[in-house]
Amino acid sequence: MKKTYPLVLALALTFGINAQKRNITLDEIWNQYKFASKGIDELKSTSDGDHYTSLDQSGSGQAIVKYSYATGKATDTLLTTTDIMKANNGKGFYLQTYELGPGEKSILIGSAGEKIYRHSTIYKYYIWNKENKTLTPLMQGEKEVYATISPDGNMAAFIYKSDLFIKNLADGKITRITLDGSNEIFNGISDWVYEEEYALTRSYFWSPDSKSIAYYHFDDSKVTTFSMNEYHDSLYPSVYSFKYPKAGTTNPTVTVHVYKIPQGNDSLRYTAGKIIDIKTPKNYEYTPRVTWTKDPNILSVQYMDRHQDTLVLTLANLSTGIAKPILTEGSKTYIDINDALTFINNNKEFIWMDDNDGYNHFYRYSIDGKQLSQITKGKWDVIDIKGIDEKTQTIYYISAETSAIDRDLYSINWDGKNKKKLSTLTGFNDADFSTSFHYYINTYSDANRPGLTTLDSSNGKQIRVLEDNKDLIDTLNLYNLSKQTFFTFTTSQGNNLNGYMVKPPDFDSTKKYPVLMFVYGGPGSNTVNNEWNGFDGMWFQMLAEKGYIIVSIDNRGTLARGSEFKKCTYLHLGKYEVEDQIEGAKYMASKSCVDNTRIGIWGWSYGGYMAAMCISKAAKYFKTAISVAPVIDWRFYDSIYTERYMRTPQENHDGYFDSSPINFANEVKGHYMLIAGTGDDNVHFQNSIEWIRALQKANAHFSLMIYPDKNHSIYGGNTRFYLFNDLTDFITNNL
Repeated sequence: MKKTYPLVLALALTFGINAQKRNITLDEIWNQYKFASKGIDELKSTSDGDHYTSLDQSGSGQAIVKYSYATGKATDTLLTTTDIMKANNGKGFYLQTYELGPGEKSILIGSAGEKIYRHSTIYKYYIWNKENKTLTPLMQGEKEVYATISPDGNMAAFIYKSDLFIKNLADGKITRITLDGSNEIFNGISDWVYEEEYALTRSYFWSPDSKSIAYYHFDDSKVTTFSMNEYHDSLYPSVYSFKYPKAGTTNPTVTVHVYKIPQGNDSLRYTAGKIIDIKTPKNYEYTPRVTWTKDPNILSVQYMDRHQDTLVLTLANLSTGIAKPILTEGSKTYIDINDALTFINNNKEFIWMDDNDGYNHFYRYSIDGKQLSQITKGKWDVIDIKGIDEKTQTIYYISAETSAIDRDLYSINWDGKNKKKLSTLTGFNDADFSTSFHYYINTYSDANRPGLTTLDSSNGKQIRVLEDNKDLIDTLNLYNLSKQTFFTFTTSQGNNLNGYMVKPPDFDSTKKYPVLMFVYGGPGSNTVNNEWNGFDGMWFQMLAEKGYIIVSIDNRGTLARGSEFKKCTYLHLGKYEVEDQIEGAKYMASKSCVDNTRIGIWGWSYGGYMAAMCISKAAKYFKTAISVAPVIDWRFYDSIYTERYMRTPQENHDGYFDSSPINFANEVKGHYMLIAGTGDDNVHFQNSIEWIRALQKANAHFSLMIYPDKNHSIYGGNTRFYLFNDLTDFITNNL
């Protein structure tokens, strides 16, 4: 039997009760942020496993506060704004991120952050010494990237101008490890394509004994430079250039090295002899993951071929630098990278995750690469690993076992026994475990309930509520909201698809309503999730108030339905996804409450691409479409992402042709709107330019909105309010 949290029930009871309720405004959503939910900021588990810290507001300042997992009481205040001002000549600053050293004796703090790309930020870093209450800049007057404290707490490493540095925290001496960093050579920090597609940002890694650092070396000198204008209200635009390998072009050359930190009487001037080059096996293009084993003399390195259908796990012995293959995976389509690899049992074994049986599951291997057992089994996907407690031989993980639209926390022994479902509320659950694995902080929401953050014991029992978002729920109860519901249907091809629907709050089954479909649809993604949809969800509620039915459908290619469902789009992006969105439109059109002449579709990024494909190749079924920041031609997108699903343009000419709406611009009908930012480093404005060219050549009518200097997210200042106001006007006027 499912538990029902009281506030969930309280909120649910209010849905459908529309008398004297308020209507939502865009100003409330995007200017006042009235519907923002709360969580726990910058939560960290301490090294003792019995406490956690969070970044709290303290009066007019900030404080890093230490709490007991067991009691919930604050046991210490590690740092305050007042401390910073006292140690910094009366000058304070806003603390944005921090890392705890062992025993919290030192704290690495970052401020004045500036975004580089999607995942990367450059900060001004400081070291706070709690004992003597001193605040020391990592470098005088400079900002750095990806600073970390060594496992033993004696050193800090960081990246400055594409080179890797180490600072001795005892004497303050800084040593430069690499010497060739530039705008084409990157050490310990990823280039654009590895950051975006392998989520690899900080690309250096401390050994468990703090005596070595493994790091990536990127040589992008042969990668073609992409340039875009930056206007910034200046007389002459500046040009921003960066290395961006597009599909079928030259990739970066990537190598892995290990720096052995001198011990004892070794010279402080580190020599080339202390750097060990890991020898890359032949015929491998990518190096997506590097992980230390429990042995500080053995480093694991994963390599992939350019097609990304073969992956090899190697173990490199630092005495030779030779990477010895121990496990090779192959696929008829492509292999997804994950972070499940964990070395266990005194380095005699490791945990691995793959989808070789058709679904994503855990396996146990001996250190020589022999499979010992399959740990999890079933026609459902493991989504993410949350940690492994070696003392109890327990794996904690998130899966879609209950439903493809839900996420639950489970535990299982690594011998495959004693599987337990720990989450108790149906919806989306995630967990952040203490270093001891005795506790975890669970974050939960469902489609009709904003975030609930609780502290739970490792057996799944709730200890206390940390944040229930009661204020937001009270606010939501003032509005005329509709309940988001879920549905499934079977297409004419026999595929079962999941969807959700938001009906007008005063829905009348005898009337006919227009439908707006929201799509993303890209490989390994989901929009049909039983989780709180935040600001976008409130906009959907606002449109429902205006008389629209909002629908989203997860087409083939999306996550949590097994590898066959996800990987069937291989070599043909846009084909099966569009077919399924057409089936969704036909399914909605068959309903008596739907005006089948008024069905529209919109999406962002891959969803923008899908909307463009639907208004061209499938214009018969859609009256209106909106594309925000869309890929338009996969030849313009990056090598790793595109070739994973399409191979190169040279190998798959027909697939690339059929997947681009440019080649079907003469089929565009109805009302179409294109929105893009000129500063998009991810999906380049070039896509929109070529799409505009094709639409004009085809004499196709469309609307256009350009956001100067805005990146792929198109935000900042008044931007989001303006954008969604534009979207709302276009929809109400054309659908």
